[in-house]
Amino acid sequence: MPSILAQSRPALLALLCFGSALSSAQAPSAFKRPSDAVEYRQAGFELMATHFKRLNDMAQGKVPYDAKAVEENMAVIAVVSKLPFTAFVPGSDKAKGTEALPEVWSQPAKFQEAADKLQAEVGKLQAAVKSGKQEDVKIAAGAVGQSCKACHDNFKQKGH
Repeated sequence: MPSILAQSRPALLALLCFGSALSSAQAPSAFKRPSDAVEYRQAGFELMATHFKRLNDMAQGKVPYDAKAVEENMAVIAVVSKLPFTAFVPGSDKAKGTEALPEVWSQPAKFQEAADKLQAEVGKLQAAVKSGKQEDVKIAAGAVGQSCKACHDNFKQKGH
């Protein structure tokens, strides 16, 4: 069975390459169309959600705990969790397919606070994974999940 990283490699490589381009360029000019920004951030969130679910299912004991698989999923989460936030650029609020609420743009400080909270919780999860203790991973994963939920509650259309 291929490793978790190998299974996600094409999407991850595309996001990483594009994420590198974003970090060295001004974000608004990195997307040719606002819909490109929407697609990018949605792909990033989807990839993060997939790897978080795999990690969380092990942390919660829903599937057997595999420390190596937890570490591999954490490696993806640590990188990908930063990328979608670079794609909330001006104009993408009106793009077809966006699930972001107008509050992302009308309350940028609150949105940034939510993004920062996620990064802080992901950092704690990363430390818990390094500890090797399933119970610590379970607790930290719960906090990441709550951070995701809080952002969805305030900044994402319901039902999406």
